[in-house]
Amino acid sequence: MRILLQCTIRRAEDDWHVGRFALLAEQLRRAADVVARDLEPDAGGDDPVLSRLSRSDFEEVWLMGVDPGGGLSPRDIAGLNAFHAAGGGLLTARDHQDMGRWLRALNGVGRAHFFHAADCCEPEPDRQRNDDVETTTISYPNYHSGRNGDYQRIEAREPDHPLLARPGGGHLELFPAHPHEGAVGAPPGEPRARVVAAGTSQTTGRRFALVVALDRAAAHPGRAIAESSFHHFADYNWDTTRGAPSFVTEPTGDGMRREPRAIEDIHAYVANAARWLAPHELGQRAAE
Repeated sequence: MRILLQCTIRRAEDDWHVGRFALLAEQLRRAADVVARDLEPDAGGDDPVLSRLSRSDFEEVWLMGVDPGGGLSPRDIAGLNAFHAAGGGLLTARDHQDMGRWLRALNGVGRAHFFHAADCCEPEPDRQRNDDVETTTISYPNYHSGRNGDYQRIEAREPDHPLLARPGGGHLELFPAHPHEGAVGAPPGEPRARVVAAGTSQTTGRRFALVVALDRAAAHPGRAIAESSFHHFADYNWDTTRGAPSFVTEPTGDGMRREPRAIEDIHAYVANAARWLAPHELGQRAAE
């Protein structure tokens, strides 16, 4: 299997470039060939890989929406939509407020992401307020699941989903935490989508969706995942000694280091997601 791990900014050392997801790439390489890259727009603003994305090149794309809101060009988005329509798997991750807002332009899974802007915020008015009140420079959605470097306990929504299956039985329970996660949810009128995991705010005690899964259907052969934060996958959130950009100033925790099961659970989740997102024909071959 071939996976594209793609960050949505040009390479910048003091930012969330793809090198800050090296531990994720390492885990994916246990089961797949992985190309990890940052955005490289040409003179016309189009990325040469994304704008011409093909199923002949990759089976899955893991998109880390690390940009402040306008990362990809219309041709890049069209390339991703064509890839997904041809049965390719998409994992989409963003963060607080309007980070990765262009994700809304993706067919299907884009509508599972909610942002700060009035035309794409969470539909419940009482959720349109700050949850993380410690970092005052960041506005909603910004659910506080814990400090970077700590873990959060997740709620597996019934019925149990393969994404949360624990090797040997049961379901995964721990995810990396982050002080200001974004918002995802099952879009109205989208029967393929459901929330499979939820978290709990450490500030308000409010539940919020962590992972939305969109299954394949006759007219939609590709599966997709919407994640509330790319920090579920960042090196810094798995191991704070790996460092973060200088603008990340919140206090850190050490839960991921102290609790071996936390890193085991996120490793298992990555493996589950890679298997689940694989195109239908690969799943058939594996079964045979």
